[in-house]
Amino acid sequence: MRPAVGIVGHRGYSGAELVRILERHPHVRPVLLEHREEAIHAEGLAVVFLATPPEVSMDLAPMMLAGGAKVIDLSGAFRLGTPEAYTAWYHAPHTQPELLAEAVYGLPEFCRVRIAGARLVANPGCYPTAANLAIRPLIEAGVVERSAGIVCDAKSGVSGAGRKPSLTTSFCEVTGNLSAYAVLHHRHVPEVLMISGLEEREFSFTAQLLPVERGILETIYFRTHGAEDLIAIYEKRYAGERFVRVHPPGRLPDLHSVAHTNYCDIGVTVDAATGRAVVVSAIDNLVKGAAGQAVQNMNLLLGYPETDGLL
Repeated sequence: MRPAVGIVGHRGYSGAELVRILERHPHVRPVLLEHREEAIHAEGLAVVFLATPPEVSMDLAPMMLAGGAKVIDLSGAFRLGTPEAYTAWYHAPHTQPELLAEAVYGLPEFCRVRIAGARLVANPGCYPTAANLAIRPLIEAGVVERSAGIVCDAKSGVSGAGRKPSLTTSFCEVTGNLSAYAVLHHRHVPEVLMISGLEEREFSFTAQLLPVERGILETIYFRTHGAEDLIAIYEKRYAGERFVRVHPPGRLPDLHSVAHTNYCDIGVTVDAATGRAVVVSAIDNLVKGAAGQAVQNMNLLLGYPETDGLL
C-alpha cells in the first residue's frame, strides 16, 4: 500500500492545491485531516503538510514529529532561523525555538542536500521563491553592482492573501485595481536576504496585489558591469533543474506561461551601454510558491524522483 501523507488545512487555497497534486502522485495517498485533534492523534503518516497559520503550525509540528511523521510547514513559522528574527518580522513570539533552529529551508534548487535528511522543512514563501531563484545566481557570479542596490517590484494574484475574507481582498476592492501593501516591511523580505546573500540596505521590495486569481510576476532592477552574459549564468546554474526555465534572449515570462505548474520562468534584458539590467521571474503562487514546492520537498524527504506528481 502507498504510504499515507496528511494534510492539515486542506480547505485553504494552498491546502486544496496540495490535495489536487497528491491525488495524482504515483507513490503516496493523501489523508485529509479535518480537525486539529484528528491531526494530533493521526498515526502511520509518513509526512504531514501543515497548510495552517504560523501559530497553529507551532502547536502541531512538535506533536507530528513526536508521532514519527516528517513535517512540511507551508506557513512562515519555521523559515527565519531565530526567534528574534521571527518576532521582528511577524510581530509575535515564537513558541518553538528548538524546532526553529532545526528546520531546513525548503528551496530545493539551493537546499536539496539538507532537505533530504530533514525532519522539519519550512516551505518558502511565494515571493521569496521567485526572487531568490532570480537573484542568487547573479550574486554568486558577482555580476551585480551591489552598491547601486536591487529593486524588486513584485505582483501577486489575490489567492496569495489566503482564503480568509477581508475588505482589501474583496471583489469590489480588487477588480480593476492595483495596490501596494506592506511597503518596506513585508515579512518575506528576510527570506530573500537569507538565501540571496544580500544585505537589507541593498534590497528594496514592494508587493502589489493584482486583480487576478493566481500567479506572481517580479520585475527586478539592478546594475551590472555591462559585459556579462547573464543568460549564460542562469543556464549554467540551472542546468538539470527541471522546474526552472530560462528564456532565450528577447523573451520574458508572463503569468500564463506558469499558471497551474511548478515552474519558475526567468528572462533577462541588459543594456550593456549603461549597465542597467532587468530580470523577470514568474511562478504560480499556489504551486511553485506553495503546494507544488511542498510536494517537491516531500519527494526529497521520501526518496522519490523530485518531479513525481508535478509533471
